[in-house]
Amino acid sequence: MSLDTVIHAGFTLAPHPRNALVLMGGGARTAYQVGVLQALSAMLRLRPQATQTFPFQILVGTSAGALNTTFLAGCATAGLQAFDRLAQFWEQLRSDHVYALNVSSRIPWSGGIGRFLAALSLSRQALAQGAILDNMPLVDTLHRAISLPAIEEALRSGTIEVLAVTASSYTSGVHWTFCHTAHDAAPQAWIRPGRRAEFQPITIEHLIASSAIPFLFPATPLWVDGRREFFGDGSMRQVSPLSPAMHLGAQKVLVVGVGQPQRSSLVGTTVQEGAHGPTLGSIAGHAMASVFHDTLQADVEQAQRVTKTMKQLPRELVAGLSYRSVDVLAIQPSQSLDALAQVHAHELPAGVRRALGGLGASNGGGAALASYLLFEPGFVQTLMTLGRQDAYARKGELLAFFAGS
Repeated sequence: MSLDTVIHAGFTLAPHPRNALVLMGGGARTAYQVGVLQALSAMLRLRPQATQTFPFQILVGTSAGALNTTFLAGCATAGLQAFDRLAQFWEQLRSDHVYALNVSSRIPWSGGIGRFLAALSLSRQALAQGAILDNMPLVDTLHRAISLPAIEEALRSGTIEVLAVTASSYTSGVHWTFCHTAHDAAPQAWIRPGRRAEFQPITIEHLIASSAIPFLFPATPLWVDGRREFFGDGSMRQVSPLSPAMHLGAQKVLVVGVGQPQRSSLVGTTVQEGAHGPTLGSIAGHAMASVFHDTLQADVEQAQRVTKTMKQLPRELVAGLSYRSVDVLAIQPSQSLDALAQVHAHELPAGVRRALGGLGASNGGGAALASYLLFEPGFVQTLMTLGRQDAYARKGELLAFFAGS
């Protein structure tokens, strides 16, 4: 995120403080975010003279994080109950509600020849359909779960002010942020090198585009600048995850990621990987981690440095500048999600489990790939529990963050 974006956000004086929620991408791993928000909801309910109103005015999401923010936007008029509804949605979710793997069950997935046939079958499917997996189940799931009219109502009533979804264009290489507001006169759209914004109503197609993990899910067409472009996962080319919230006037930003500085599954390899090098699954998991490798920490540190610097200036000078610092609080998993996925890999649908096993992606370094696809109760509940624990471990920070909101 550029320095001028952070400083400009501080000079954007809104009629009232705006809280932003930024949720990063990561497939099934984003169940962790649900646990964090569940704990936050419980904390806010217990505050003295607590209100039940929805605590965020700006919602920004990427990939599966965009599914979470958009779901919340559709429930925002229910106040803090929106977080309970999101948890209920995830508790009922299964992998076959998100994707399908259409390959023959007769392929011998184990052994050298089995792995070769597995790779050949998956590559043929990718060439024929543009992706290994069919995400039509996700299209159906989102149409049933997310109410677009309810999002409009939340915007019209002022419960939320803007919903933003990010996606990456395969056509132009530009990282786009699509912003949905209730106002006829939308704020000024921003243009930065490789990044642009456009104000238009968010649809299910935007969510499918934002969550289209490369190679796994097919590209989705969207209209931008009066022309059709094909889009994939918003985590690609996401060099500045906090920038949309800053441009949209946030004064406080809570961001929940699902990445980790060091992935334990790449540190410890299996005997087979040590002797013969990484499996196809390990390489795929590493590539996936690269796609979802966000620059969140750098963005957070940039914003916090500017805030700290401005607070150290003489009060008279700061008052004359009419500057309001932007507070950023970031929460990420305290445990390895790759390691947790390895424990729960057996929960995957049989066909997917055989395919990943054939590629060496069900254990060791390959478990990282499984972690993005494990939309199953055991893994989901484990991540939600971890999210709640991590949130309560930072209860003081969270309550201080929302003090006065």
